[in-house]
Amino acid sequence: MAKQHLEPTDPLAQPVTGEALAGHLRCQATEFLRALRRHRETGTGGSAPARARPGAGDGGTPESAGAARALRRSARRISGSLHTYRPLLDTDWSEGMRPELAWLSGTLALEHAFAARLERLLAALHRLSGSAALPAQPSGTPGGAPPVPERGNLTVGAAKAGALLDRQLTLARTRAHSTALQALGSSRFHAVADKVAVLASEVPLVPGAAGTDLRPLAVAAQERLADAVVALPLVTAGSPYNAEALVHGLSPDLSPHPQDGPWHQVRLLLRLHRYAREVLYGQNAPVDVRLLTAGQALNRHRDAAEAAAAAAQAARTPRIAPATAYALGVLHADQRHEVEAARFAFQQSWQKQTVAAP
Repeated sequence: MAKQHLEPTDPLAQPVTGEALAGHLRCQATEFLRALRRHRETGTGGSAPARARPGAGDGGTPESAGAARALRRSARRISGSLHTYRPLLDTDWSEGMRPELAWLSGTLALEHAFAARLERLLAALHRLSGSAALPAQPSGTPGGAPPVPERGNLTVGAAKAGALLDRQLTLARTRAHSTALQALGSSRFHAVADKVAVLASEVPLVPGAAGTDLRPLAVAAQERLADAVVALPLVTAGSPYNAEALVHGLSPDLSPHPQDGPWHQVRLLLRLHRYAREVLYGQNAPVDVRLLTAGQALNRHRDAAEAAAAAAQAARTPRIAPATAYALGVLHADQRHEVEAARFAFQQSWQKQTVAAP
């Protein structure tokens, strides 16, 4: 795929200077502080996460979950801008700030991730076993259906498989909740919050950065993404079903699936490219439909890959019944099939021309 560059007719034909970067960082720092205040007002203290509504995350209340998402959102955007535009920022400050923001964002994301993973796996079990407890979930795979096991054999082990996943992932979610609460009360977090509070009013640009054009750095981020996409095995992903991806299966190897790493890297680079565009365009950033749909496909890819890994991990639990192991094996294969469907969807969306709307 040819590299893409900003077109001469682009609204960004005129230079966008470091002043725009400073304004963006101040805005995101303000959003971070606002979300932190909301989280403190709506937090649930040290209580365990609620079990009533899977996927609620972040203490089980919509208010605290929304505040935690806003915190993560601002932290990611600040960190992404520090990465893409780091030549314009004080090196010691930005290099010290980025890992702390990544730590915070990752810590706050875990509880929601475990809750969403459990919900996804239980829904898939119900779909595969023919249960009417949850509505059927479309596979989204063009040209084919997911692996269809023998319903009778799967139903025998599906209930116990679901119970095992519920225990393991709920425990992980509870621990993630406690870890997040501890993190938000730690001196490490308070140091990050203090730096963000300073950033809301004072951005440490290097001398001359205020008048420096940001566009070459944004184009460099775009080209890193394009190069990473070119390196993906899109020929394999061009088929709606990639049997090679299932070879890893339920092997004793606990390492991540060998095919997933480059796709996760593209997801990260796509996010950095989106954040770089937000700095350039400000609040008037146009919606790039191709980037939006490609990002959604990569999010599905990540979710399915992590769900498959959770099913495989559960299947390695000692002394489980054969029927339970069988159900988990089918579930693992189903989620790896969803991984391939997401790769196919990414390929289809990425090869389309960029469609932008104000």
